[in-house]
Amino acid sequence: MDQATPGLAARREVATLAGGCFWCLEAVFDQVQGVEDVVSGYAGGVVPNPTYQQVCTGTTGHAEVVQVTFDPDVISYRDLLEIFFSIHDPTTLNRQGEDVGTQYRSAIFYHSPEQKAVAERVIADLTAARTWPDPIVTEVTPAGAFYPAEAYHQEYFVRNGGQPYCRLVVAPKVAKFRKQHQARLKDAAGVPR
Repeated sequence: MDQATPGLAARREVATLAGGCFWCLEAVFDQVQGVEDVVSGYAGGVVPNPTYQQVCTGTTGHAEVVQVTFDPDVISYRDLLEIFFSIHDPTTLNRQGEDVGTQYRSAIFYHSPEQKAVAERVIADLTAARTWPDPIVTEVTPAGAFYPAEAYHQEYFVRNGGQPYCRLVVAPKVAKFRKQHQARLKDAAGVPR
């Protein structure tokens, strides 16, 4: 609740993003100021209520995504997208590193015309800046059904940081984010993680 105006709920927005393994994205966005919740899940497919095993086959059409609930008065959608593009390779079609398949594609599932416009502008700006030598292949598509992943996928990095995939893949992405976006860290503002 907004303390200055009793009765008015705080404004919140949702971003749904796919950039490879959802464990990596969740581990980063959990640390961003203004982010209130991050849920790993599946979006963009045709099978209702898919399981992780089904999504891994690449036949459901779903991508591994994170659904990020954030306070736009603290962090803008554009700033979230700039973080998103800094922590994955948006130029590789249906893959991130050794993770290969449509479930690992780069995608922005927008929830409003404004989010679509911002996503297209960010991609145009990154392309104009020649941030990567190859073209950005991130799909920008309307958000449809979102299905939360199984409980064991939620907060995976926090609970399994010593696991080899976490040490070799997730931890370096988190470290890169923390180095590049220090001012955006929850702990940089004295907010507990």
